[in-house]
Amino acid sequence: MAVKNILRNVFSSETKKSQDGRDQWPSRTSFILAAMGGCVGLGNILRYPSQFYNNYGLQWHVPYFIAFFFLGIPGLTLEIALGQAYRGGPTIAFDHLQKRLKGIGFSLVYNGYMVAIYYVPILAWAMAYFRHSFSSPLPWEGDAENFYLRQVIRNGDPTPGELSAGGVQSYTDYPLVGLVGETTGWCAFTWFLVWLCIWRGIGQTGRVVYFTMGAPLVMIIILVGRGVSLPNAGDGLRYSWATWRSEALADGQIWQDACGQIFFSIGLGMGYFTTYASYNNQYQNAVQDALIICFSNSLIEILCGLAVFGVIGNLGMDPSTAEAKLGSFDVAFLTLPEGLAQMPGAQFWSVVFFLTLMVLGVSSAFALTDTLISMICDSNFGRRWKREYVVTAVIIMSFLLSLPFCTEFGYYLLDGFDTWLNNFALVWVVLCEFYAATGIYRYKDVAGLLGWMSFGIYTAGYTLALVLGVAIGHAVHPGIGAGVGFGIFFIGLILALVFAKTPQYTGSDPPLFWKKSVWLEKVYYLMFYQGCQLSLDLNIVVASGKNWKIPIFWGPLLRYISVPILTIILGFSYPTFHSKRMDPLQIIGFFIANLTMVFVAVGLIFPRFFHPWIPVEKRGEGHIPFSPNVRTAVVDVSVGRTVESGMIEHEHSGSDGSPHGLKSRAK
Repeated sequence: MAVKNILRNVFSSETKKSQDGRDQWPSRTSFILAAMGGCVGLGNILRYPSQFYNNYGLQWHVPYFIAFFFLGIPGLTLEIALGQAYRGGPTIAFDHLQKRLKGIGFSLVYNGYMVAIYYVPILAWAMAYFRHSFSSPLPWEGDAENFYLRQVIRNGDPTPGELSAGGVQSYTDYPLVGLVGETTGWCAFTWFLVWLCIWRGIGQTGRVVYFTMGAPLVMIIILVGRGVSLPNAGDGLRYSWATWRSEALADGQIWQDACGQIFFSIGLGMGYFTTYASYNNQYQNAVQDALIICFSNSLIEILCGLAVFGVIGNLGMDPSTAEAKLGSFDVAFLTLPEGLAQMPGAQFWSVVFFLTLMVLGVSSAFALTDTLISMICDSNFGRRWKREYVVTAVIIMSFLLSLPFCTEFGYYLLDGFDTWLNNFALVWVVLCEFYAATGIYRYKDVAGLLGWMSFGIYTAGYTLALVLGVAIGHAVHPGIGAGVGFGIFFIGLILALVFAKTPQYTGSDPPLFWKKSVWLEKVYYLMFYQGCQLSLDLNIVVASGKNWKIPIFWGPLLRYISVPILTIILGFSYPTFHSKRMDPLQIIGFFIANLTMVFVAVGLIFPRFFHPWIPVEKRGEGHIPFSPNVRTAVVDVSVGRTVESGMIEHEHSGSDGSPHGLKSRAK
């Protein structure tokens, strides 16, 4: 009995509760490891080396770190701060920003879950390799491609469709439709592991992540040491760290690849950061957590790059003469297995590599799935059910939804989902996140001070500049597109300033610099107020005590740097579909990805449609009345109540952002 109780406490511990009654992580370390488990996965160990190889040279890090600082850190700070401050997953958090933004939050959950559905079958392939790693010699030695395609994937060759001048002449045909037995079995096993990790809640997950993140980190370090010590590994490292190709920076592809890598490896747009942050202590150091996660994620993928480039040098691969680009699956199932097969102790290194893939993948899979489970458990109808029942039902449903990817056409279906969820859905939803946080949040303050005409002209000009600038840049020439975009933006800004009323205050004034002239005031409210005010409002909670503050430039950075970058990346997606529209599986993936546009639109037009996902006591928290320059409260767990539609402002003694010294003006 004592042993049974010990095992229950270790593997199935009770979940800790915060002061407001919400589940809470056992420790801050548990949250950071769980969040890292979501973002550190196949994107780090496979996608980063392939992108680095295709854009080889030290110059790769120029766009990489620009994207890191202007997309990764600001975006992750937003997602973590919203969840922690508003005490809920993405749908609840964005409802609190503004009631018509629930569709954005729902889309975040949808994205993460759709990725999980096809992510697990990839892990099933890794487990097939893991099983074969105990064979001697390794069965893929000397013929990695044939083993991968014929023994693991086992997909039949499709009959390609054809395009003509008039459109689609014939559609791609997939003759084989049966289930692949081993892939199906490993898929069921992987979903079972996901169930084990999350069925009792974050108390259990908070313990599991010490293994799911700790063990892979040790194995990655071992692989790096082995990779760089291989014969001729220096040749591969020279391509990555001792080669400089400044001319490559003039190619837009390297910038797109670097932005995409940062964006996808961190895991923005999938909802789990906001969900996991909602289980934090409300006054935890969110900004510091975001930086720890971002820097750790990049450090891990750079280490993975060292390991892979060591193998590349050992195999004699030369990126400067490569005719075809190296894909993520090529790294996982062709390049590295072939390199492992040629090492002394090949079976051991294969076991370590594929076990690392599996453990990292499971940590990402349960983070993505837990986002949906948390949304259901937080909803009004979901509260009637025990979490264990919800988790079990979702896992069973997830396995059934994963079965099409385990078929003899599953590889091609997976490619369709992966292509459009990554290239469109994730970019679109994060773009909406940033736009909403800096352009819709507290819009009543701007419209009330300057007039609806001024606010409408500026918003329309800003949006039209993004859309037309990118469209013309892709269709005609990037320089012309940039000229059109900036021209429309500045014309809109000038007209908005001309039609703007002189601000009349009923409460606090804007920062002193912007009070120097009435024109500066108008510029501040049109261009910077909403993003700056969001950082001030969030800082009431996340910057309490000695916590790091969200800097005042964070909001303008999101609006005027991050949003344009994402718009440009999004502009590459639709033209790509034109050449793939004869493939039914690409059409399915395209349709699944574009549902996010429907969700966002439905939320804007019919906000009540998503009401079932918002607890009754939290509805209306996003209604912030006209209150310019007054900071708003969310939930004060120290007193256990919600300040609805209330405004609080700091007294001078509370200017550090602490929850003390706040003067309530709740109505």
